[in-house]
Amino acid sequence: MSDTTSGFSRRNFLTTATALGAAGLTVPAMAQQTPDAGQVQFDSDADQRRNISSFRAQDWQPYFSSLTNGAILCDLTSRCVHYWSEDQTIYRLYPSSIPVSPELTRRGRTEIIKKVEGPSWAPTPEMKKRNPEWPDFVPPGPDNPLGTHALWFSWQYYRLHGTHDTRKIGRKSSNGCIGLYNEHIKEMYDLTKIGTQVLLI
Repeated sequence: MSDTTSGFSRRNFLTTATALGAAGLTVPAMAQQTPDAGQVQFDSDADQRRNISSFRAQDWQPYFSSLTNGAILCDLTSRCVHYWSEDQTIYRLYPSSIPVSPELTRRGRTEIIKKVEGPSWAPTPEMKKRNPEWPDFVPPGPDNPLGTHALWFSWQYYRLHGTHDTRKIGRKSSNGCIGLYNEHIKEMYDLTKIGTQVLLI
């Protein structure tokens, strides 16, 4: 990202990194802050081992009564996303990012109501209040925090989307959305339809 990009510049990142260093936290050299993310949280080795151990294939029956329109399970504990097609011929399991804190986390049932390739992004009023230096709008492209594709949930402001910052996947790094690698969200975009069931647990 360029130094001139408002709100998530290299200068702002270095300020954040310096503050974290003073607090005794280690920040990878290539880490960066982007608008959707707040501050990425770096987990302990024990947390990462626990996440890896719970990252495994699941059956859909404990979570959905049927696979009408397909189904997506976002598991916030193991930081992964499961997808099952309506005819049960396709199953996918992807690593994901999750919200940075409990107050930004929402659980429950929703569905896909909109699909966008090349999404633009704008901060929510609450994000702007917390981060007034963030831009009011980011067009599609390499600086966009929603990556290459986004799936809108029926809940306002919540998305399943890609990210250009691959370091965020597997970590607490969003303001409420669930993030995937761009190649995975593109696959999900192609597999899902309007009305695909979604459950966040």
